[in-house]
Amino acid sequence: MQNTSHAVMSQRVEAKDSPDDFPTPPWATRGLIEYVLQDKRSLNAMTCWEPACGAGHMSKVLKEYFRQVRSSDAHNYGYGEIFDFVVDASEPNSVDWVITNPPFRFAEEFVLRALSVARVGVAILARSVFLESVGRYNAIFESSPPTKFAQFSERVPMVRGRLDKKASTATGYAWLVWERAAVGLPQLMWVPPCRKLLERPEDYSFPLIDESVLTNRFVL
Repeated sequence: MQNTSHAVMSQRVEAKDSPDDFPTPPWATRGLIEYVLQDKRSLNAMTCWEPACGAGHMSKVLKEYFRQVRSSDAHNYGYGEIFDFVVDASEPNSVDWVITNPPFRFAEEFVLRALSVARVGVAILARSVFLESVGRYNAIFESSPPTKFAQFSERVPMVRGRLDKKASTATGYAWLVWERAAVGLPQLMWVPPCRKLLERPEDYSFPLIDESVLTNRFVL
């Protein structure tokens, strides 16, 4: 019998004309910094761009670690600037890091653009099956394999349009990281169980409006 529960049946796929808004639980972003990136202390002198910021849930966490964070999205969610990362022109090597949870339909395009924009590294949160696909192998992995593939050992629940502390999911997620200075073969690693350690009560009460909306100006 087919399992038709919401957790199993819901997939991160929307209509072509609909925004792909699945906010990242803040603890999952902290998991990248705390367990995947090697030298988190150096990040406080670096810049970062979150080009699919939505309502700012990932950006606000990145501001805990980076000197300056640029936040943008192709759609207006009341946070950051309106900027289409795939379509609009971006200056090469203009920021140190690009870190994002890209729209599923455009994840490949986001990676390719990010690799040209970031001086130090790129990290995307994606479904674990993102490693599959002949198309992605030809476009990305054959010539630019990630330096790290960090699988979450516990589920990262995401639902459309909001953060939900009680949400569940049957989908596995991982951080894919590209580091310019890295040498050797890609590293397979795991993000250990960390939700209880990294989750904070205020994570689920973020204000939707940020001062960046009022100025719409970003200097990195």
